[in-house]
Amino acid sequence: MTTTRRATWLFWLIALLILGTGLGLRDPWPADEPRFALAARQMLESGQWLFPHRGIELYSDKPPLFMWLQASLLWLTGQLRIAFLLPSLLAALGTLWCVVDLGRRLWTTRVGVLAGYATLLAFQFTFQAKRAQIDPLLVFWVTLSCYALLRHLLRGPDWRLWTLGWAAAGLGTITKGVGVLALLILLPAGIAALRGWPGVRVHARDPRVWLGPLAFIAACGIWLVPMLVAALGAGSADYRAYVDDLLIRQTVTRYANAWHHQQPWWYFIEVALTTWLPTVLALPWALPAWRRRLRRRDPRYLLPLAWVLLVFVFFSIPAGKRDMYILPALPMLALALAPLLPGLLRRTGVQRMLLAFVLVLALAALAAGLAMLLSDPGFARRLLEGRPPYVATGLGWMFTAIGSFGLGACLWFGRRRAPAALLATLTLLWLLYSLVGAPLLNDGSSSRGLMRAVGATIGPQAELGLVGWREQQMLMADRPAADFGFRQPLSAQFAAGLRWQQARPQQRWLLVEQGDGLPACVDRAHARDMGLTNGRRWWLLDGQAGRACHPDTLLATPSRAEQDSE
Repeated sequence: MTTTRRATWLFWLIALLILGTGLGLRDPWPADEPRFALAARQMLESGQWLFPHRGIELYSDKPPLFMWLQASLLWLTGQLRIAFLLPSLLAALGTLWCVVDLGRRLWTTRVGVLAGYATLLAFQFTFQAKRAQIDPLLVFWVTLSCYALLRHLLRGPDWRLWTLGWAAAGLGTITKGVGVLALLILLPAGIAALRGWPGVRVHARDPRVWLGPLAFIAACGIWLVPMLVAALGAGSADYRAYVDDLLIRQTVTRYANAWHHQQPWWYFIEVALTTWLPTVLALPWALPAWRRRLRRRDPRYLLPLAWVLLVFVFFSIPAGKRDMYILPALPMLALALAPLLPGLLRRTGVQRMLLAFVLVLALAALAAGLAMLLSDPGFARRLLEGRPPYVATGLGWMFTAIGSFGLGACLWFGRRRAPAALLATLTLLWLLYSLVGAPLLNDGSSSRGLMRAVGATIGPQAELGLVGWREQQMLMADRPAADFGFRQPLSAQFAAGLRWQQARPQQRWLLVEQGDGLPACVDRAHARDMGLTNGRRWWLLDGQAGRACHPDTLLATPSRAEQDSE
């Protein structure tokens, strides 16, 4: 086996180890994971796949493609703990394959492997890949689209890849509306072709160019057409509101007039410089090298770099910003960086920078671990609130192990082999997070501990209703739980819950969040404090707790939808 082949196999082994370890060891965590997993499970149970639900209400925040995958894998495996994370794992591996293969085709196999490492080791990529959110799947569709289009534009024509690129962008669009951004790569390609850059061919006059837009429309239509036909044909106000919210409020309005996550225009620069570590550490040396290659009119650098810049500009315009919005740009940045890495990694300055990064990371982890073992540090107080003491102890030993290993790696590998020290330390960090950290945090983060205690308290024959609930409570309940709306005002939920409970007061219990969801009329003698979970205190009410409450006179409180818009 050649050295290059061994390096390729080693990369895939490390990638699978980092991304796949921990699968099946935890449940969905808020904010988004329980929401998607609950909608997927309800799809499978109800047979209603066109319109996701959250409890009794339609869920219109996101298209259902990601939830379709989760539901399908849940049907296939029968294990929610495995099925809810599999789409992200497969999408992350698919993204890495696109980057590695494109780097190999445009440059060399070694460059492809380095592009894979530059993507994999960036904190944001691996963190999101180990979570069950829509973003890893979106990153895959966008990267696949760029992969296919770049191969057509730089090594084509290849009309099958051209069609695939547009279709992937369409699937990205019905995964999350911004999937269409992959097609922005055609702008720098068109400009480069007009200016005579060597190696760029748009083939705009070939009639087969229309295969791309047709593939995009067909991919979007997989869900949009049947959904619109069913929603508009049903004649229901709820379904029309679903269409309006999903296609207008959650896309156009969210971009043009965002109602939350307000950030300054330069926010994503800060995000990239922090969450894309350690990859961005090479930028001080990469920027002048890119400038020289662009002066030579090398389109292999122009197209991915220009597209990354367009993505940053697009997301920087609206006031509403979240850190994961720019994640789709990372693989193309890594692709443009990879050809420079063989030379950069031999530089003394780069080696010192990488070693210093590992040293700082190790010292920070060691300090955090010792603080958690020997004292009650303020930085961990919120994380550990409501959790048993063994969680702090376990996390303390985990951080201490990471820090000690990182220091040992710095001493063992030294400056000349700083990349190996970096790879070893980050691999151990993700392994211990997956095998130790996530299982320790799981009961509190997922509400499994809360719902286990609720089930033991009310007994196997009782019925449970949820007021002021979050998705993780319904998902982790050991029995079908009644709900009274999610976006409804909390007073309306409590009133409906009381009516439901009073129909069978000896059999029915209500789980209520303390605060606006628990009125003063509740008899606390019949309310059981179930402790803190996810930073909220929960009470379990028997059939006598609400005797003094009158559903029709409960004071109104803001609805969940109104709270979201504030």
